Amino acid sequence: YSVSFMAPLRNRYFALRHGESEANVAGIIVSDPTTGTAQYGLTPAGVAAVQHSATRFADEVLKSAGTSSDSRLPPIRIITSDFKRTQQTAQTFAATLRESLKGLEIDEAGLEPLSSKELRERYFGELEGGPNTGYSKVWMEDEVDSDSQPFGSESARAVQQRTASLIRSLETQAITAEEGGLQQQPIVIVVSHGDALQILQTTFQGLPAGQHRSLPHLNPAELRELVSSVDGAEFWSKSQ
Repeated sequence: YSVSFMAPLRNRYFALRHGESEANVAGIIVSDPTTGTAQYGLTPAGVAAVQHSATRFADEVLKSAGTSSDSRLPPIRIITSDFKRTQQTAQTFAATLRESLKGLEIDEAGLEPLSSKELRERYFGELEGGPNTGYSKVWMEDEVDSDSQPFGSESARAVQQRTASLIRSLETQAITAEEGGLQQQPIVIVVSHGDALQILQTTFQGLPAGQHRSLPHLNPAELRELVSSVDGAEFWSKSQ
């Protein structure tokens, strides 16, 4: 079965894949938290790309979301994987937003990234440290069985369940803010990794986890809104 979200969601979600990392340049798989939380941060090009994404987000999404009579913006939360490359991405994104939004009323506390293990990179087992060409071997098995664990990797379904669990928790918490009597929809940025975000997209689309490669690929530093396209009432019973 697939899990999905009940529409409409209380929060507005955007997925941000980490910028180009040293592991990307080296062409290796770094999915073990022991290594990933301490090593392989962003390259200078990766930092610049994240800054560009943040500037565009401020101009095209946040500033347009404010009201014409008030400079206040919707409440923002940034939730990130605890890997070094995602931590640096989240910090860079937040710092750039602060700079881009000078003169506007923003929730400073909301721009402090919060870490979540649920957003960690998918674990690739025996492929750890090897060439990133190994990804495709796991993806082929995902298409056949969402519960498969080739090479001792984390199954696609397990990744779907943990990432969806975070979203469900955020929906339950329901970040709220009042502006002039009008409640604005909070915005949540989830900063994570290629496979984790690819699989999280399946939840918003109501697809089995193993079909994640059928959805548009997220490039490094790409920011994409996650929109629920189905009535996902079954999510609340099946993903707990």
